[in-house]
Amino acid sequence: MTATTADAPPPGIRHPKRRGVELSLLVCAVLISVFGYIGVGLGRNHVVPHDAGGYGAGLGMLALLAHIAVRLRAPYADPLLLPIAVLLNGLGLVLIYRLDLETPGDKAAPTQLVWSTFGVALFIAVVVFLRDHRLLQRYAYLSVATALALMIVPIFFPAVNGAKIWIRVGGLSFQPGEFAKILLAVFFAAYLAANRNALAYTGRKVWRLQLPTGRVLGPIVAIWLLSVFVLVIERDLGTSLLFFGLFVILLYVATGRTGWIAVGLLLAAVGAFAVGSLEPHVHSRVQDWLDPFASIAAGRGPGQLAQSLFAFAAGGMLGTGLGLGRSILIGFAAKSDFILATAGEELGLVGLTALFMLYALLVARGYRAALALLDPFGRLLAVGLSAILALQVFVIAGGVTGLIPLTGMAMPFLAQGGSSVVTNWVMVALLIRLSDSARSPRPESAEPGVIAPADENGNAWRDQR
Repeated sequence: MTATTADAPPPGIRHPKRRGVELSLLVCAVLISVFGYIGVGLGRNHVVPHDAGGYGAGLGMLALLAHIAVRLRAPYADPLLLPIAVLLNGLGLVLIYRLDLETPGDKAAPTQLVWSTFGVALFIAVVVFLRDHRLLQRYAYLSVATALALMIVPIFFPAVNGAKIWIRVGGLSFQPGEFAKILLAVFFAAYLAANRNALAYTGRKVWRLQLPTGRVLGPIVAIWLLSVFVLVIERDLGTSLLFFGLFVILLYVATGRTGWIAVGLLLAAVGAFAVGSLEPHVHSRVQDWLDPFASIAAGRGPGQLAQSLFAFAAGGMLGTGLGLGRSILIGFAAKSDFILATAGEELGLVGLTALFMLYALLVARGYRAALALLDPFGRLLAVGLSAILALQVFVIAGGVTGLIPLTGMAMPFLAQGGSSVVTNWVMVALLIRLSDSARSPRPESAEPGVIAPADENGNAWRDQR
């Protein structure tokens, strides 16, 4: 992704702000979520839920506050990012509320709404106080140190469902690895932006692959290996795969060399085979993936993956209708890892395709912002954040549909999990800031790779014509 004049808008041309479009889409997103909430009540009890108005008002207020922050501090931001995030978060609350009706003693929707509120608050804070994304480049090594610390801490806490990825203090619990992925994306983007030429053009050529010098590649590989080592100890294959994919994608984007993709796939295959063969928890998931119906043949009843496949099959093309599915039979992970099965059963293939299209559009707008940015760090950061969302969706959807072995991760915005929803809102806030920088008017003297001058307050120059 080398900077060219075709990637950025011509200097002096003012992009329309499109904040009115964003507001209209936000209204549609809130209404769709409210109609879904009402649909659950009508499907289950044939009455409109008594708190449907409160749910709509709460979600609408969060959306409005986020919109005001964007309108005031990031007026040129992409108008689709915030509405997509609000719609996905709203649908996630609807699905969790629907599953709560099957577990009266375990209500997760109110807690998820609190975490969503906290996530929107952090979204607003990032948009308001982070005036220039390039400031993050200064804290690259602090980011990676903090990320490694967050991944190490859960090792000293008891395992939950076979994985040591949670910190529980009293009645509260959170997953530090969710926040670590943003910090690692910042570090990878900053380091690769500073060393991209050395990575691409120096070193020794082995067959068709140009290997950079160990001095350049060594630090980032060492940090990546350490992070993967910690994740293997925690038995969290999903997050390990996520970090590995992020590393390979950013390395390829920074250097433009396709050989890194081949090396990454080879290392991923070797690592997956080793961990799947030697680690009992991961090995059991591989066995379930190879034969999801083995437990039925053995007389033990269907396992989680088999129940998930049954739910998708029962949904058919148009679904059973909100509130009318049986995905709760999946068990304890129905609201988290397997919430996509509820969407597939009750919304059908059509609804599931619509969800995937929303995720695809969110990722595509992040890539579009990356193409329009002039500074290498901003480009790599936008690609990294978008890749995190894309990899999460692929890993989770592939696991619950039997495409790849199941990994314990949360579907962005959709699944139960406070740490996940808060982290996703922060990522959207960063993409908002990046897209605002990409679409803001530039001075006529701006050239690819040249940072626009700033005023005495550190604010980037903007065309005032």
